[in-house]
Amino acid sequence: MTGLLLGAAAAAGFSARWNWWRPKADGIPGLMYHRVGDPPARSRLGKLWVRVADFRAQLEHLLAAGYQPVFAAQLADPDSLPAKPAVVTFDDGTADNLENAFPVMKALGVKSTIFLVADWMGRRNGWEDPAVEPWQRTLSWEQARTLADSGLVDFGSHTMSHPDLRALDDQALAWELTESKRRIEAELGRRAAAFAYPFGAGAYDERVRAAVYAAGYSCDYGVKQGLAPRAWTRAAGPLKRLLVRRDDWMLDFRLNLSRGRARL
Repeated sequence: MTGLLLGAAAAAGFSARWNWWRPKADGIPGLMYHRVGDPPARSRLGKLWVRVADFRAQLEHLLAAGYQPVFAAQLADPDSLPAKPAVVTFDDGTADNLENAFPVMKALGVKSTIFLVADWMGRRNGWEDPAVEPWQRTLSWEQARTLADSGLVDFGSHTMSHPDLRALDDQALAWELTESKRRIEAELGRRAAAFAYPFGAGAYDERVRAAVYAAGYSCDYGVKQGLAPRAWTRAAGPLKRLLVRRDDWMLDFRLNLSRGRARL
C-alpha cells in the first residue's frame, strides 16, 4: 500500500512539474533566449543563461522535428512562412550571442533574430543593476554587421535604453521606439521590422502598442508563454514566445514546442 501511495505521489508530482497531459497545441514556437553560456558569479538571473551544450541540443531537436527557423518579422506575413516555421529570438544583444550562440547556429544553419538595445551597443547591459546582475558586454555595431552579413541573423528593436515604456510620457515613448528603429536601420542597412517589449509580461498597454505601430514596426513580441498563431494579426495581441531557461530539461523543451507550456 505504501508503495502505491508513493507511486501515486510521484506521478502527481511529475504531472504537476511537466504538462505532458495537456493536449497538443497548434501554433508557431518562438524561442526566447537571453544569454548563452555560463552565468557570472553573483548572478541572480542565472536561469537566463542557457548552457552551450543545451542550446545545441535544443536547436538540433528543433531541426530534427522538422521545424524551419525564420526571422521574427516574417510572422507578420503569413504567406511567406514555410510549412513548419519556428522563430529563434534573443533579447538584449549581449556579446555571448555572437561568441557562444552564433557558432552553433552557423554550424546548424539556424536563422535567428536579436532584439537590440540601441543606445547600449558596444558598451554593456547598463539597464541592469550590477548588484543583481553583473554587467555583460553588448554587441558592437561592427559585430552586428558581421552577424547580419552571414544571412542567418536579423535584428529588431528592444528600445533605445530598455525602460519600462508604460512609465514614459508620449514624447519619450515615441523617441525610444522611433530612434531605436532609425539607428538600427542606419547602422545595419536593413529594415528593423520587429519589436520586443522589455521588462516582462506587463510591459505594455494599448497606448504603448499604438506607439509601436505608429513608429513603423510590423509586429510586436511579448514574453507571455505560448505558441504564436500562424495567421497572426495585430489584433491578436503581441506574439507569444517560449522562455528557454537554464534549468529546463529536454522534456521541458519538447513540451514547450508541442503544448506551448512545460510547467504549470
